[in-house]
Amino acid sequence: QLQASGGGLVQAGDSLKLSCVASGGTFRTYSVGWFRQTPSQERQFVAALSWTGSSTVYADSVKGRFTISRDNAKNTVYLQMNSLKAEDTAVYYCAVTRVVVSGLRNADQYYYWGQGTLVTVSS
Repeated sequence: QLQASGGGLVQAGDSLKLSCVASGGTFRTYSVGWFRQTPSQERQFVAALSWTGSSTVYADSVKGRFTISRDNAKNTVYLQMNSLKAEDTAVYYCAVTRVVVSGLRNADQYYYWGQGTLVTVSS
């Protein structure tokens, strides 16, 4: 199971850090990803980090502002979001996959999903 948290209401330019805690399984052998979705859009890739540590990928829209990281000892993946914009408003989901490189941006490659945490950025 994956439990995401850390969402909230912030102002444009603020920062927020999301967390996703995994229970069960061997978390360290899964690549992890963050996706987001709004009512008017399909689920959108945000960032991913391979379990090998060899691949870290970001959507162009968040590159330079968001940072994905993980703490395997705590079975937790983080998404540090800086310089938030109104267009970052969405429900954010964490997910895990066995994919290492190719397919990290593809939601269909992910096996398990957290329940989502809402991020609202006011302009």
